[in-house]
Amino acid sequence: MNALLASATLLLLAGPAFAQAKVDKPAPDFAAKDVKGVERKLADFKGKLVVLEWHNKDCPYVKKHYGSYNMQTLQADYTKKGVVWLTIISSAEGKQGFVSGPEAEADMAKAEAAPTHILLDPEGTVGKRYGAKTTPHMFVINAKGKLVYNGAIDSNSSSDPAAIKDATNYVASALDALLGGKAVAKKVTRPYGCSVKYKS
Repeated sequence: MNALLASATLLLLAGPAFAQAKVDKPAPDFAAKDVKGVERKLADFKGKLVVLEWHNKDCPYVKKHYGSYNMQTLQADYTKKGVVWLTIISSAEGKQGFVSGPEAEADMAKAEAAPTHILLDPEGTVGKRYGAKTTPHMFVINAKGKLVYNGAIDSNSSSDPAAIKDATNYVASALDALLGGKAVAKKVTRPYGCSVKYKS
């Protein structure tokens, strides 16, 4: 790993104090504005499967999954099946990955991303409520509003896009189980990526 990645990478190590959303417990509700300035609440999606994806466009690990179109493919495939996909940007103003609403919208359009909504969380309120530590950090909420997955997008923490094809995609596995009426087998994994660039 080169110096840039080493400095960018924190795997559950340092970071601000925050709560940890608990698997098999009700997912914490939240409200955040989307790129159009419209407030979106988790409660708005009651009865739906929901994915929360923490995002930082400048993070090498986010680039791994977007540059390979892995993330966009997941977004498109599962939103077509009725899953709500919320991409959340918790980078604070002045820190890596911070974007305005129009900038975020333009970035996602250029990347051909397909989330249901892109939410801005520059104060870090939503991120800290969930204990989001890395970009990406993934959470899955079932139709009953319970958090059923918390962790990495997949089983290979390399920043190399070539690693994706042989990795187990934990998010896809969780969603496939839920869509098939089954329980999620692997509920917690260690997230990997860049630390979320919180305000404090």
